[in-house]
Parts: sequence; C-alpha cells; structure tokens
Amino acid sequence: MCLILFGFQANADYPLVVAANRDEAYARASAPAAFWRDHPQVYGGRDLEMGGAWMGLTLTGRFAAVTNFRDGYPKGAAPRSRGELVGAYLTGNESALAYLQAVKARQTEYAGFGTLAGNLNDLWFFSNYAQTVNAVTPGVHGLSNHLLDTPWPKVSDGRRELAALLTARAPLQPEAFFQMLADRAIAAEHALPDTGVGVAREKQLGPKFIAADARYGTRASTVILVHRGGEVTYSERSFGPLGKFTGEVTRRFKLTR
Repeated sequence: MCLILFGFQANADYPLVVAANRDEAYARASAPAAFWRDHPQVYGGRDLEMGGAWMGLTLTGRFAAVTNFRDGYPKGAAPRSRGELVGAYLTGNESALAYLQAVKARQTEYAGFGTLAGNLNDLWFFSNYAQTVNAVTPGVHGLSNHLLDTPWPKVSDGRRELAALLTARAPLQPEAFFQMLADRAIAAEHALPDTGVGVAREKQLGPKFIAADARYGTRASTVILVHRGGEVTYSERSFGPLGKFTGEVTRRFKLTR
C-alpha cells in the first residue's frame, strides 16, 4: 500500500473514512478483499506470497494498514514481512498502543515501513524511521512511502481533496473517492521528493495512481466508509499492468460493539 488518505473523526457521521491505493509488483500473488477463511472476523485483501496483508478491518472495528518506507539506498535484507504487521494486529486482541510498542522493540527485523493500527476511537502510527509511537489526531491525514503527513504532492493534494469530500451532507458514496484515487497526474519535477531512486523513477511513482509500466503499479484502490451507527461499506477495485481494470468487489456489513 503506497497511498493511504483517511479521515479519522473528521466527519460527524463517519468516524473513519479511508481511500487508499496499494502499489505492488503485478506478479506478486494477492487475494482481493474478502472475509478471511482462517480468521472470519477480518475483512480485507491478502498477500498470498507471505500470508500478510496491507490493510484490513475487523467486525469489532480494529483497523490496520501498512506502507513501505521508500529509501532507494542499499540496505541488507530484512527477515520478516511487513505484511504481518497488519495481519497480527487484526487477528490479535492487544490495544493498538501496546501492539505498536511491541513492534517497536523488534523494528529492525523489518524493512522500512509506516503502519497504522487502532479503531474508531483510538488510532496510532509507528514507523521504524521515526522511532516513536504517536497518537493520530482527529482530522484528515495522508500516508505514502514516508512518515505520516509528509507533504509529498500526492499526499498534500489528497488530503485537501479528501477534506472537501468529507463536507458532503448526503450519505457518502465510494465513487467520488475512487475518482480521487484514479488521478494519474504527475507533479512538477521540483515538487517531487528525492528518495534515492532517481528523477525518472520519482516521476513514475509520483501520481496517486501509478501505471507507468507492466511490472509495478497500483494493484488495488480501496474505499472504506464506517458510519457512526456501525455500518461499513468496503469497496475495492483491482487493476492489472498499465492500470487495466480487472474487477470490483463491494461488501457491506455491520460492526459488532
């Protein structure tokens, strides 16, 4: 997952709204969003290569997501998959703070990451490039391949666009959020970050929706709308090489309090 835009307690009717793009190699085997057979209280996509996940929500309202921290400078291989950070929280029962503090203690076992964990009332962020577990404040936030709210163009633009969408009075609908996530515009070169991968690659990775080649790009766009009454709409669109649409799944369910 390489772009997570979310409103946490930013709308009176929807305490959690998430609009996210998962960027990954097209060859990596993945399952679309569904209830997990081995953990039927968890809903979300799944990485079939390592068994982890990039984002998910449970019937009790536990939410977690992870992004890679992009640092193009050579480092040694990490022994553990970052996807387990999401799966372990969603299938566990520790508080988010306790869980991320435990993750902090073993942070060197993972390549660079930023992860969110919590629920509708209590949300936390940790990155092994930041060293501290921080509470997420109510509002509109963005996470790409750096720290929370780092002002990369697609994060800053996405936060502004999401904030505008959250002012709608009518019940929120996924389509407007999908349109935001489909943006393939590239920011001006001077505004792009320098993460050590070179200018050409920064341009390819700069848009909200990545479709630069047939090897790597946006594999899924996901919209999660959680109403204060507990009703959830979880919609996901899947894509193949060069951004070709391959399918959509929408599931509506109610959280158990």
